[in-house]
Amino acid sequence: MPTVAERAVAIHTMPFGAELRPDGAVRFRLWAPGQQRVRLALEGRSDALPMTALSEGWHELVTDEATAGTQYSFELTNNMRVPDPASRYQPRDVHGPSEVIAPASHQWRDTSWRGRPWHEAVLYEMHVGAFTPEGTFRAAIERLDHLVDLGITAVELMPLADFPGARNWGYDGVLLFAPDSTYGRPEDLKAFVDAAHRTNLMVFLDVVYNHFGPDGNYLTVYAPQILTDRHKTPWGSAVNYDGDDATPMREFVIHNALYWLEEYHFDGLRLDAVHAIMDDSPTHLLNELAQRVRGKLGKERQIHLVLENEENEAHWLARGPKGEDECYTAQWNDDVHHGLHTAATDEVSGYYAEYRGETEKLARALAEGFAFQGEMMTYRGSARGEPSAHLPPMAFISFIQNHDQVGNRAFGDRLTHETPAERVRAIAATYLLAPQIPMLFMGEEWGAAQPFPFFCDFEDELAEAVRKGRRAEFAKFPEFQDEAARERIPDPTARETFRSAKLDWRDLTRASHAQWLDWYRRILLVRRIEIVPRLAQAAGHEGTYKVSGLGAFRVSWLLGDGTRLIVFANLSEGTWNGFGPSPGRILWSEGRVDQQRRILGPWSVAWSIVSAAEAQEADRP
Repeated sequence: MPTVAERAVAIHTMPFGAELRPDGAVRFRLWAPGQQRVRLALEGRSDALPMTALSEGWHELVTDEATAGTQYSFELTNNMRVPDPASRYQPRDVHGPSEVIAPASHQWRDTSWRGRPWHEAVLYEMHVGAFTPEGTFRAAIERLDHLVDLGITAVELMPLADFPGARNWGYDGVLLFAPDSTYGRPEDLKAFVDAAHRTNLMVFLDVVYNHFGPDGNYLTVYAPQILTDRHKTPWGSAVNYDGDDATPMREFVIHNALYWLEEYHFDGLRLDAVHAIMDDSPTHLLNELAQRVRGKLGKERQIHLVLENEENEAHWLARGPKGEDECYTAQWNDDVHHGLHTAATDEVSGYYAEYRGETEKLARALAEGFAFQGEMMTYRGSARGEPSAHLPPMAFISFIQNHDQVGNRAFGDRLTHETPAERVRAIAATYLLAPQIPMLFMGEEWGAAQPFPFFCDFEDELAEAVRKGRRAEFAKFPEFQDEAARERIPDPTARETFRSAKLDWRDLTRASHAQWLDWYRRILLVRRIEIVPRLAQAAGHEGTYKVSGLGAFRVSWLLGDGTRLIVFANLSEGTWNGFGPSPGRILWSEGRVDQQRRILGPWSVAWSIVSAAEAQEADRP
């Protein structure tokens, strides 16, 4: 286990990039198998320095002509200059030179921090640029007390890898080791994580290993092997993780994961769209990455690895004999979102058609994790998912809003924009007290009025292609058949579109928003007091469910302390007569709940906690 002094320094040693050595010299190393010659260009020096060509496509130079703060780039055979793919910082964006960073310059104050157990997690997804008016790491520090008071225990940052321009969701990153300069310098990000840990908040980072963005990725110029046409993804050719010369790319992303966790003290990672990581090798990249992370850091502190996986592959979430996560900790549960969203909004477009009116799918997703566990999904024309009922609820992250489910709407409108408040409260009460791990999207807690549309900062032909492509995506929807209707969709490349997404913290002084915030604070307090302690034990957590009508269902979970958590929900305009019985102690009720007459009014939810013996009657079919 690292000493306190080592934790205060926190440097991740990489076999590539710019490494500042103890003697003051800097080692530069680049994998460029497509180049016979590579030279190092240092800012302020007229001629580039030749690098030594090593075996297997590597080029290296150790020089004392560079130091911390030196800007540099690599000059290829055709005199083209490119940034370092392992750059720790890009002061002039993705096409400019990289900067040598001294990782030890930040003196960490969280040296006793060992993380928090997963069952305590209440996640808060945040886009740094839109979270505050300033849109910086330093400005976000000033809002951490708000999150603590709310009941949040973990912040999940949307991707930070350097992207082109001044605004982006982050999924167009091309320099995976460099936090985007729009938000601040590396030491500013470290200060944010440090400050979060001092308030007992975990910090997660969203990382993208399934593709590179369309502007600023020079890797294919000097290392064409990093892509393969053997596999196809929504973004074109796949990243090469299983073919010839795949090892450098595998090492690149595994070191990236270790780098964020070790050098920046992140508590976990969320891996974006892993179903698009194509790997037919004997050891899948996801397996190797998890093994390497846990092998190096797992004994030092609590590290949590989260997936987004459209395929609902439960095997990545396998638990060990003591209930410990052997590979990945949890997965975003789209099935719960889709079930709750369609219940509240009546939407049927796209994949929502699979869930609208399908109360059993929602109840199953709450009780067992996935709604689709190998069944045919008509929308996609194939089977989806693997059995998940054997997994504990904590292997799943539930939500009613996130960047995708808000931002991929034509106008980025939030759930509270047109959905009646009683419906939103009912579905929020359903997911916030369930034993799955809840995740809020920034501003959800006060019913933020600001949308979260898709935005980026591309130029010229690429910008025009994105504008047209965005509007073409919605042409198949009935409400956008008319070209004039499509023209109303915000231009994702316009500065105003990004500005519209920035949270307005002044809204907290307005009564309607303050009421939402009070409601979220109170229900999350119930979760902290009543639910979280009962999730600590590894045993149990089995879920059962029964559907009693459209929108009416009961779900029951055996918790680690032997008690049983029960929810009765009526997510409809009708009245549920004869629900229950609901023994035990009521934890929370939403809407009209009449226990004596066993009536649940429209959009009503009742949570109770009971002993196993008391729950036997409620568990009978």
